Amino acid sequence: MSHTASVLQGLPMERDAGPFDPPSQITAVRAARPVSPMLFPDGHEGWLVTGYDAVRQVMADTRFSNRQDIGVLHVPFETPGMPGATEPSPQTPGLFISMDPPDHTRLRRKLTGAFTVKRMKQLEEGIIAITEKQLDELARLTPPVDLVREFALPVPSLVICELLGVPYADRETFQSNSSKFMERDITLEDKMATIGAMFGYLAELVTSKRADPGEDILSDLARDEDLTVEELSGMAFLLLLAGHETTANMLALGTFALLEHPAELAELRENAELLPDAVEELLRYLSVADIFYRYATEDVELGGETIPAGSTVVVSLLAANRDPQRFENPDVLDVHRKVRGQVAFGHGVHQCLGQQLARIEMRAGFEGLLRRFPALRLAVPAGDVRLRTDMHIYGVHELPVTWA
Repeated sequence: MSHTASVLQGLPMERDAGPFDPPSQITAVRAARPVSPMLFPDGHEGWLVTGYDAVRQVMADTRFSNRQDIGVLHVPFETPGMPGATEPSPQTPGLFISMDPPDHTRLRRKLTGAFTVKRMKQLEEGIIAITEKQLDELARLTPPVDLVREFALPVPSLVICELLGVPYADRETFQSNSSKFMERDITLEDKMATIGAMFGYLAELVTSKRADPGEDILSDLARDEDLTVEELSGMAFLLLLAGHETTANMLALGTFALLEHPAELAELRENAELLPDAVEELLRYLSVADIFYRYATEDVELGGETIPAGSTVVVSLLAANRDPQRFENPDVLDVHRKVRGQVAFGHGVHQCLGQQLARIEMRAGFEGLLRRFPALRLAVPAGDVRLRTDMHIYGVHELPVTWA
């Protein structure tokens, strides 16, 4: 990697191709060199992986570690806008997203029973009821309203609170804390304070559930004597964060994308049976959780390149989901597309545990929104919608809509 001229300088973040598209520089890199050397802001060299096949290989290959106590700090949802390599940070108990097998396996296995497709199907009626109630609330308001605050955020928050047994009255606390945690330019001091506040709250919650368990996932976990309070708090943190941030952004950004593609929106209104396919397509097209880190524990051959042991590897799920080698006309939103193998939920042992839950929430959310608000449209010009380019999960800060 001595030819610095051909080495990418940092991670291109500028979405110059349009609000729903990857940065054009990333698209260009994928076409030229899907596994590409990259220089981090602090000067250390790593790799950016943008091609579909190579991204899947990295995500599935356990030689690419997910731990943050070896090599470069890679907090979940980290991006190289942050200081480059910092000291390895100690493992956070229970935060299995940043662990490798067997530690990862032990903790994740405790949860797989909670997130089976069958259990999610049983929850579906409850999720639809929550969604409908929120749509009733929305219909009472006088437009224009912010769809993020009044619909996209409350629905997944209500669902995850109910599922985990977190009092919904506490949502303000965890929503503002997780939003802070997701900011890209937050100082390490602020990040630690935010994590401290969340973990303090969750430790109290899981301790009370251990003493007096209810009918919820955290109570199920708290009954397990194998797990420490620290591990339970870490697992709860991860589920709470992942359970509302990503789905809320998919609901809001997905609605924005549909409003900007009126022909596709009309098709969906005409034919609700297209919804499951449309949800897969929106997941592929938008890929709100885009950038993930891995760390090569040994030399690995990847896409015709040799990744040396010790390298930091950055993967772009959005670039993979828009790879023309894998998807035809990938930059076109097509609700008729039969998407197979999109990687919006990741791939391999770390593939998103709550993906079935997210799909159910999105189907219920989009279906209800289109049915109840046939005249739904943006209340501001599309160019005025504030995009979450400053966050680790992409979306919109607010989405002013009207139906008058």
